[in-house]
Amino acid sequence: MQTPSDDDTADLLTPVPAIRTGALVGYGRVSTKGQLLDRQIHALTEAGCIRIFADKKSGKNADEELWKALDYLREGVDTLVVPSLDRLGRSIQDLIAIVSGLRKRGVGFTSLHEALDTTTPGGRLVFHVFAAPAEFIRELIVQGTNEGLDA
Repeated sequence: MQTPSDDDTADLLTPVPAIRTGALVGYGRVSTKGQLLDRQIHALTEAGCIRIFADKKSGKNADEELWKALDYLREGVDTLVVPSLDRLGRSIQDLIAIVSGLRKRGVGFTSLHEALDTTTPGGRLVFHVFAAPAEFIRELIVQGTNEGLDA
């Protein structure tokens, strides 16, 4: 995953979508073949997801179903639902990049465990609080890199 650009994080609090109007689409992931997806799939089904995508692989490139889920979501209508934030991304930068991409498309995001829902003002605020330290660190890295290049 790439770290988000300034454009990606600038609109995290924009009220898009203001309300849920479409389908809830679930995504779950386990890291090893010995782990079971049953609990995650049950939680996503109970949350009302009409379609569930799930990855059951280890490694950096094990997100095939995530990309299918992201493609499946309808712009300006649907909401992606995950059992918990750690199931969506492997780092805060991954989460910010994915959720920012969803927001640009007008797609909502909900994490069940953290009770985070970007289709609400409070959910957008909480996600923004998560995103702020990551953006700050990214800016420090860019500044340090530029100072190094100037030297």
